[in-house]
Amino acid sequence: MLYMGNRRRFRDLSEQEVLALAISSEEDDARIYRSFAERLRADYPDTAAVFDGMAQEEDGHRRALIDLHSARFGEVIPLIRREHVAGYYARRPVWLTENLSLERIRDEAASMERQAERFYHMAAQNAQDADTRKLLGDLAAMEAKHEDRAHELEAEHLGGEARDEEDDRAKRQFVLTWVQPGLAGLMDGSVSTLAPIFATAFATHDPWTTFLVGLAASVGAGISMGFTEAASDDGELSGRGSPTKRGIASGVMTTVGGLGHALPYLIPHFWTATTIALIVVFIELWAIAWIQNKFMETPFLRATFQVVLGGALVFAAGALIGSG
Repeated sequence: MLYMGNRRRFRDLSEQEVLALAISSEEDDARIYRSFAERLRADYPDTAAVFDGMAQEEDGHRRALIDLHSARFGEVIPLIRREHVAGYYARRPVWLTENLSLERIRDEAASMERQAERFYHMAAQNAQDADTRKLLGDLAAMEAKHEDRAHELEAEHLGGEARDEEDDRAKRQFVLTWVQPGLAGLMDGSVSTLAPIFATAFATHDPWTTFLVGLAASVGAGISMGFTEAASDDGELSGRGSPTKRGIASGVMTTVGGLGHALPYLIPHFWTATTIALIVVFIELWAIAWIQNKFMETPFLRATFQVVLGGALVFAAGALIGSG
């Protein structure tokens, strides 16, 4: 018998082991669907009902597989799981699915069914033994029925209105948890660091010193904004989501906003670096206006006026202080 590391190759499995692997895979998928349902039940009850139904379908297929195993091989089912087989399709650990969006969870479920069906089809095509080929073909057909049933359950529990409502709720949650604090961070990093960076630039005409000041201002502002956002609201009453996620979004985008016009000063020629930094500032401010318009529904002209005017005033203050 050949091994790859500590895992068996699929073609080395007996028919009984293939059936045992299918049983354990059905158990895993039912457990994943139930975890999806529990996570979504409070905010998206209709989608949770879909995953409850899919878990019940997996339970029914598992029982059918167990009955088949009992009829062919007896009551003792070998202990073999997907991680024991080289090349077998994997499943995300639960802690990696906790932060998936609603649409990503739906896509993940569809992908799970497609992976299983495709794997069984490929295995059936490569099988030499006629009985093994039939067994694998039957498993592929069962997985195809799983996906069809998932669509039926979605149509039953998620009518057009219900799905639209859940999608709107998911979009609002994404905006509150990621976009809003990230936008605040980007605005703070892009605008508030203009004054110290360009004041240093025009006061020293030294690109390296300007870069160090910009780096310190950007990282310091990012740390401050991140902790402030995380500590200001635990998200329980406001519904704004995890304070850790909001803190990361705010802190990272604040740092990025400041570094955007600090990095050009790695160029040793002062006026070249300054020209590029000004172009970057222009792009940053227009990006902020676009995000406000797209996600926050702020009229584009008003967003542009607010951001560009504010940025221009801060830049002018820094340039005047530095030149003086």
